[in-house]
Amino acid sequence: MVVEGTDIEFPVEEGDTILRAALRNGIGLPYDCNSGGCGSCQFELINGEIEDLWPEAKGIGERARRRGRHLACQSRPDGDCTIKVQIERQYEPIVSPRRQTLRYVSCTQITHNMAEFTFKGDLPADFLVGQYILLDIPTVEGSRAYSMSNLPNEQGEWRFIAKRILGGAATSFLFEHLVSGQKIEIDGPYGMSYLREDSPRDIILIGGGSGISPLMSIMRQASISATASQKKMLLFYGGREPQDLCANKLVSAYPSLAQRVSVVEAISDTDGLNRPEGTELGFIHDVVRQNKKVQINPLNYDYYFCGPPPMISAVNKMLQLDLNVPANQLYYDSFL
Repeated sequence: MVVEGTDIEFPVEEGDTILRAALRNGIGLPYDCNSGGCGSCQFELINGEIEDLWPEAKGIGERARRRGRHLACQSRPDGDCTIKVQIERQYEPIVSPRRQTLRYVSCTQITHNMAEFTFKGDLPADFLVGQYILLDIPTVEGSRAYSMSNLPNEQGEWRFIAKRILGGAATSFLFEHLVSGQKIEIDGPYGMSYLREDSPRDIILIGGGSGISPLMSIMRQASISATASQKKMLLFYGGREPQDLCANKLVSAYPSLAQRVSVVEAISDTDGLNRPEGTELGFIHDVVRQNKKVQINPLNYDYYFCGPPPMISAVNKMLQLDLNVPANQLYYDSFL
């Protein structure tokens, strides 16, 4: 694979997409979701042939396709190819992604439809807190992205929180068919929404659903980091109903976090009559905007957020357009 106008040339292993191959070789090809939804990894095919893994991917429109553009995360080369793409140093991986096999260990129920899954591998679990891995799940076409909820470790333990989706092939397998010792292939780590420990700003974290997973990892690391341990942390977590809430429960399980993190939970689909004491009412982006600590000076924080696409969009819009927070203080991965 050759990048036009540069001296960059890299091999693509069998089964790899152009994006994964670039990152595996330390090349900063821009990306975000790694799953065809965001369009960040678009490139122009100059010559050669590629296989389009998902012709209907939401991350690229028909007009762009007619101009010869493709998604690197959904493209596999068929022989030698030359592409045109803007390489950016900020996307060069700090931890090189690699494939490995994990063994299923256990599952811990968190809410009525969410659980934390634990897997174990033979290699150290090496990643930046806030990043995700891609799982190849048996009987499910395509990889699925899951963000780690634990910390990097030498024991090879990988944990992530998943939400069961009605009719979802991947989560149905995870919740219904996993058996102890079963092997799962992963690839990673990936993602740019990792903790910036050297930033001078305090931290606001915003989550919904299984988006709490990377936020737990970020908070735990910040609480022990030599450079981030003095940061104030404020966690906002939203659900539709009281039974969806889990942030206070998860934070209180770690005494070091319970002393460091202020938690604000909110529910949106209720008239407020059954709202638990201390819980806010409304969509989580509105709750953040109306919070007095945020209103004093929203520029005092770095924002890490993860959750359903509509939540990500609403939070992003609120922070940039309503509160005028610079984009370089916002960290998130746009999953489907």
